[in-house]
Formats: sequence, C-alpha cells, structure tokens
Amino acid sequence: MKDSRVAIFRKTLEALIESLDATVRVGRWAETETVPEPLKESASSLVTRLGAADRLASSRFSGSVADAARVKALVDAMRRLDGAYVAYCQGRDGNPRERDLAAMALDAEISEVKGAV
Repeated sequence: MKDSRVAIFRKTLEALIESLDATVRVGRWAETETVPEPLKESASSLVTRLGAADRLASSRFSGSVADAARVKALVDAMRRLDGAYVAYCQGRDGNPRERDLAAMALDAEISEVKGAV
C-alpha cells in the first residue's frame, strides 16, 4: 500500500513547479499588458512554497522501500528546482541576454523535473 505521506511530497512539488513556472512567465510578461490574477497569485506564493519544499526535503522519511524511493526522487526534484531558482535569481538581474538565459535554464529544469516525476 502506498504511504499517504508520499502524496504530500508530490503535491508540494507540483505546487512548487506551478509557482516557478508562473514566476518565469510573469518575468517575461510585456509591461504593456496586465498579468492575469491567477498567474500573479501563483508567482506570489513562490516563497511560501519554496519554504514548504525545503522543510519537506530536510525532513526524514521512513517507510517502505518503494515509498522511500519515490520520496527520494521527489526531494531530489525539489532540490534541483531550488538550485535552478537560485541561478535564475542571479541571472535575472543582469543584462537582457542574461535574463533570457536564466529564464530558459529555469524553464528547462522545470520541464525536466515534470518529465522525471
């Protein structure tokens, strides 16, 4: 039987992905257009969701071998996204080319994580 705690890790990862994706999209939004409210809300939840992911990633999980492997994969994905977001933050303060590269790198990491888990 699958441990219900695995679902918490998965939902936390999915929420983090949603907020990271929204953050990148808002960052690319043309200044002349209004950002849709749901997109703004998701992006504004990023810090909270990063904190939740960090707390889960640093917690100790003990369960069946299969569930522990699932949780490890989810935690690894959370850590990858956290690192990619830090790199994005460092690059977004640069020139327009650096901002574009930072956004593309974060987008690529999000896509890889989505495909892996």
